[in-house]
Amino acid sequence: MTDLPEIIKGDGVVLRAPRPTDAPDVARALGDEETSRYLASVPHPVTLEWAEGWVGASSLAIWEHGVTRYVVTDPASGELLGGVGLRRVQHDRLQAETGYWTAPWARGRGVATAATTALAGAAFEAGFARLEALAEWSNISSQRVALAAGFKREGVRRGAGTAPDGSRYDLIAFARLRNDPAGPIRRVIPDLPGGFLTDGVIKIRPLYTADADHMYDLHTLPEVLETSVGAVTTREEFKQRAERSFPMWLAGERADMLIFDAVTGDFAGDIGFWYGEPMTGQGMIGYALMPAHRGRGFATRAANLVATWLFETVGVERLIAGTEPNNTNSQKVLERAGFTREAFLKSRLPGNNDGERIDDIQFVRFPGDK
Repeated sequence: MTDLPEIIKGDGVVLRAPRPTDAPDVARALGDEETSRYLASVPHPVTLEWAEGWVGASSLAIWEHGVTRYVVTDPASGELLGGVGLRRVQHDRLQAETGYWTAPWARGRGVATAATTALAGAAFEAGFARLEALAEWSNISSQRVALAAGFKREGVRRGAGTAPDGSRYDLIAFARLRNDPAGPIRRVIPDLPGGFLTDGVIKIRPLYTADADHMYDLHTLPEVLETSVGAVTTREEFKQRAERSFPMWLAGERADMLIFDAVTGDFAGDIGFWYGEPMTGQGMIGYALMPAHRGRGFATRAANLVATWLFETVGVERLIAGTEPNNTNSQKVLERAGFTREAFLKSRLPGNNDGERIDDIQFVRFPGDK
């Protein structure tokens, strides 16, 4: 039980045991920094000698210990496309952890997803009951592969990873069970169509790790800080928030986006969506603008673009937004964007300075409202 075959055929890929002749391609693939960035066992730089060990004695040794290592190849040409395997096998629990990488010349072709799906199918046929995939917060590609291969996000394992310097880092855990339905995990919040939203005046795209300085510049403005809940104030905190933003999007919890001037490309502000009640179809938006871009209708445009996307693509049925009673500018933005004042919620929000709670005026928009 739990013995895997040496050759596994998948959708557009063939998985097989490494051969000595694979060494040059393995060295070339894993010598690419982007490919090996999250592979802790890969040295820098990668030498041909090391690659020869990876496909030779090292590979044979791990197979003898019940760990599997495959190269992923093109079924027609035999070209090496990547690697996939199982490790941390627990035979008593019939479970293992899967890992994968794609050669730089094969990216964007769904290689890792096809290989992981094929390996998972073979593993379940061999008797495994549970497979896991672990990814760092910043490894968006790996998280996408896990979801596309049918692995469900289960949570965050704090400090589960160990860096070469001995420091610890978190790992996001995904898992697939033998009796889980085949196919990718349905995304609660899908990607923006084409990667962005635009009306020709503004452009909205997801927040990424490299955007931390934009967030710091915006959310440390006194007037923005005053109306923010759970505000962060240091560059390190904003870096962490930006790094974790898209994984939260993939998890279906929130979608953080930035607003840009579509003509000049200048950073104008941000807008976020929090999906607090997906079962009832209710979510919430919030936004903030840089001083130079206020009074130009950018916030109204952003709220309208995002609301339309949420109703038409995400399936939101009820979209709310809140403002402090004295924030009349934000209230006008929401009214122009098709929102209607719905309620006055006393002591709804925590205060940022003196500890006193803050009242909140809630607005709502439904599909079809304009």
